Amino acid sequence: MPRFKDDAIVLRVYEWSETSQVVVLLTANHGKVRGLAKGSKRQSPSLLQRFSGGIELLTLGQVIAHTKHTAELASITEWDQQAAYPHLRTDLQAQWLAMYAAELTAALLADLDTHTDVFDAMRRLLDALAGGNHQAALLVYQWLLLESCGYKPVLDRDTVHGGPLVMDTAYTFNPAAGGLTAARAAKDWRVRE
Repeated sequence: MPRFKDDAIVLRVYEWSETSQVVVLLTANHGKVRGLAKGSKRQSPSLLQRFSGGIELLTLGQVIAHTKHTAELASITEWDQQAAYPHLRTDLQAQWLAMYAAELTAALLADLDTHTDVFDAMRRLLDALAGGNHQAALLVYQWLLLESCGYKPVLDRDTVHGGPLVMDTAYTFNPAAGGLTAARAAKDWRVRE
């Protein structure tokens, strides 16, 4: 994949040198992209114009990057910040939940695997964290992420026996089967009613 321009959300930022950063971006049309932004922290006028003064965690922007199949990191050549989500800097719970969502996303998605639905859901989550119901917004995001990545748990039938779930029965979550079951095994997780 050569040069591309795309909307992106910053999932991770690592300091690479005094003037450069390694970033992990969730892009709208190119999936998760890991890249090196050389000179992104410099304060020279030409680099300030190219990098909007640096790349910050949990911000939305437009990125221009070059990818090569022979390199692990893309070359991030430009970053134009579009939304800073200031509520994440004033509400500690919202910041923690957004950071958790970013880490979960970075862990579940493969590099350059496009998930437009996850990008849209992450934008909705970052916007929703400005409101009051943080837990519900995070739950909706997590469910969509699990579903999009193929890890959606089976909650409508017993994953070991194959039959329907019966009310007033104690169930456990079987991680190997990927869902609820009435059969209890040592590695199953207990589930509250």
